[in-house]
Amino acid sequence: MDRGKDGLLHFCRSLPGATEDVKWSDHLVFSVGDKMFAIFDVSASEAVRLKVDPAVFSILTQQPGVSPAPYLARQSWIKIENSDTLPVDAVQDLLRESYDLVAAKLSKRARERLGILPE
Repeated sequence: MDRGKDGLLHFCRSLPGATEDVKWSDHLVFSVGDKMFAIFDVSASEAVRLKVDPAVFSILTQQPGVSPAPYLARQSWIKIENSDTLPVDAVQDLLRESYDLVAAKLSKRARERLGILPE
């Protein structure tokens, strides 16, 4: 299980311009520019929170093990409880989508500075 989480952390670290830091003392937060795109628990928990397209938010949150993320659901964030909830490649796809959604909101100058190719 931890291997799944480690793989997802590595995936987030590989995205252009992605940074990470610990916020609220127990959450590892990945950002692009100054905007969050993924949140992992620092503890052994495998939960991950990420932004999704509002069009798929209600579909995803109807699946067992996927729920609206506390405090962030209004911005279409979900919480995936553990690595057994969805296949790892599906979670990576969702993480990439979250990153893309957030990066698209950055200014052209910020995207260029971070090495993110224009859309």
